[in-house]
Amino acid sequence: MTTDTHVKTGFGAWSTAADVLAGIDLTGRTALVTGGASGLGLETVRALAGAGARVVVPARRPDAAAVALAGIAGTEVAGMDLADLGSVRAFTDAFVASGRTLDIVVNGAGVMACPETRVGPGWEAHFAVNHLGHFALVGGLRPALAPGRARVVSVASSGHFLSRIRWDDPHFRDGYDRWAAYGQSKTANALFALHLDTLGAADGLHAYAVHPGSILTPLQRHIPREEQIALGWMTPDGTPADGFKSPEQGAATAVWAATSPLLDGHGGAYCQDCGLARPAESDDMLVGGVKPWVRDREAAARLWALSAGLTGVDAWRR
Repeated sequence: MTTDTHVKTGFGAWSTAADVLAGIDLTGRTALVTGGASGLGLETVRALAGAGARVVVPARRPDAAAVALAGIAGTEVAGMDLADLGSVRAFTDAFVASGRTLDIVVNGAGVMACPETRVGPGWEAHFAVNHLGHFALVGGLRPALAPGRARVVSVASSGHFLSRIRWDDPHFRDGYDRWAAYGQSKTANALFALHLDTLGAADGLHAYAVHPGSILTPLQRHIPREEQIALGWMTPDGTPADGFKSPEQGAATAVWAATSPLLDGHGGAYCQDCGLARPAESDDMLVGGVKPWVRDREAAARLWALSAGLTGVDAWRR
């Protein structure tokens, strides 16, 4: 577990993605961003492309994504549905066959607190989309990850406070709870990055998990306005509550994790506010920090084995 939280980055909670990339030239680099057509993902794409990267955005609705990305030079859209492993495999096979390499992968797509939904062979949607789809995506893309320099950024959140991995019932077959389902998927995002960094070391690949902060975006589409007000996320007039970031600020930590040389010695780290997260000292998700169960290497390896068994994808099998 990384315990050094004193990396001096020059950035903080209110830095934007553009601030983080000021003076950085990503010309000749290729990035992939899931969820890149809206919210934090769109701002991530905008910042990376603005720094010169070519950015690939796989999307469930590619026509709508193309409209959202119109005017952002250096971007391209492809069809892919994280809830459908056949679709993920078709995308990864095509990308690998193209011979292109990837320098950055940002796993940003996801769902939050949605009604009970089953996908594939009856998998719970949060676990399937937020975690398993990305697990299969990165595994399928392994041959395309640039040797010695690729970074994979997993967008987790302080939602991991809400649930550890439910080893006996990860798909909520014995009663569904939308917040626990979301929380489990965010724990999975962080554990995925932790173990991927371990397995990718031989290739020079590094992985990081990030908490972007609290931001109002389309991610909250399943949460009624009245509930958001009751949760303290939104004021009665519809503006974000104090302590909430703008989407441009929310994208900063993922962009920092994808590019900062200060993280070279901190593979697998959990990051927040453009730095290494501190251990959580309370259950206040607005304050954030990192709970010990997402830094548990045994749990990370166990989740990897479970995910490989469910998806049939284990690109780092020795």
